[in-house]
Amino acid sequence: MIHTLSLDPLIGLIKPGGTVVEGTAGNTGIGLAHVCRAKGYKCVIYMPNTQSQEKIDLLRMLGAEVYPVPAVAFDNPDNYNHQAARHAAGLENAVWTNQFDNIANRRAHIETTGPEIWEQTEGRIDGFTCSTGTGGTLAGTARFLKEKAGKENVKIFIADPPGSVLFGYFKSGGKNLADRTGSSITEGIGQGRITDNLAPDVDLIDEALHIPDEDTILMVYRLLDEEGIYVGASSALNAVAAVEMAKKLGTGRNWLESKNLATAIPDHLQKYVVLP
Repeated sequence: MIHTLSLDPLIGLIKPGGTVVEGTAGNTGIGLAHVCRAKGYKCVIYMPNTQSQEKIDLLRMLGAEVYPVPAVAFDNPDNYNHQAARHAAGLENAVWTNQFDNIANRRAHIETTGPEIWEQTEGRIDGFTCSTGTGGTLAGTARFLKEKAGKENVKIFIADPPGSVLFGYFKSGGKNLADRTGSSITEGIGQGRITDNLAPDVDLIDEALHIPDEDTILMVYRLLDEEGIYVGASSALNAVAAVEMAKKLGTGRNWLESKNLATAIPDHLQKYVVLP
């Protein structure tokens, strides 16, 4: 059984004509701007000034008040999330949606994304991977799939770009949360900490994948050339991760697991589990 927290106490935090404030790399802000425009709320967005001008322009076109600020670490009081929180606190009839640590984010994926994937695959799923920003998609989907299929029957892989600490964190068994070497062209993914959305489910992550920008860019153009699909860098990174996950799981895993033999193979030999 999947246990979630009631969100009833959140009802009524904002009244008509109020202001919604968020710190975002862009996509969540765009979604909020759409909703605020439709519902008659004001929308204020703080975002790192490293994000694309197209995102800023779109947010302003949707009516949002946008503050691009220097990109600094979360422990810096001038981090864009902290600035958003202070802005909301200084207004009457305002709410900071706090996407990184508002666990309604994780709950949404337990209730929608996970079940959708399960239904569309008819329960025939061996692994799930995605990159993380807030961690809500990965954590919520992992929680649903693990509880629905059985913890050992579906493997969860986190995909991480350069400059994020999560690959090192999971590879070190949760001991290293300081290594964020390099930087990435991807926007809105990667993290420098364990968010409240990800924290309850770190034990569900089976493997971590480090995806270099070179592999991401190659996949952007492979998808365009071979599949006629044009995606951005973060989507391409997820596609790279899916390919890497498939290679690691191998085509023979279903049969081995059906015979309760998958765990009999040592980790250093798992790469050879490719026979049907």
